[in-house]
Amino acid sequence: MLPTSRSKIAFIGSNGVGKTTLCYGLAARLKRRDVGVEVVHEVARRCPLPINEETSVAAQSWILHTQIAEELVAQARYPVVVCDRSVLDNYVYLLLAAGRREGPERLVEYWIQGYDLLIHVPIVETLRPDGIRSPDPGFQYAVEERLAHEVAERGLAVLRLDAAARPDWLDTVERTAWERLRPAQLPLPSL
Repeated sequence: MLPTSRSKIAFIGSNGVGKTTLCYGLAARLKRRDVGVEVVHEVARRCPLPINEETSVAAQSWILHTQIAEELVAQARYPVVVCDRSVLDNYVYLLLAAGRREGPERLVEYWIQGYDLLIHVPIVETLRPDGIRSPDPGFQYAVEERLAHEVAERGLAVLRLDAAARPDWLDTVERTAWERLRPAQLPLPSL
């Protein structure tokens, strides 16, 4: 099973942009390369409290802590973890609803350092309601703008997918992830 070191990859972006599709696609491609991989699913969908525009500090705290707990479990079991969201984009919903909160801010600041690769998935098409996430395009763009602000303010290195190259996204993601994951090549002895 490859690789021998541990790695955590997360897709970031607003709701309805294709993070889940890319997350599963990357996991499948890594498995074909004999990589032990686990997917951390979007936890907001299971939150027992209101989310989206009606979210609260309590709901976002539940989401943040559940996300972290699931990442910890996955990291204990598999060398590579692929997350359908990161703590940062989950935190953006709290920022929009209630502004900065010292406790969650410190937790997110600490936890965000544990991702080896953040992949930003841009908005490229009309939002399709899924019955759980907000169907409001205005809210989707507000999340996107605040996320971009947080990434820039924190100076995070992010792989930004090109909105014009959507058919190539999965290839780009796989190539970038594999460059980080593949075992180092031993130099051939010179004769």
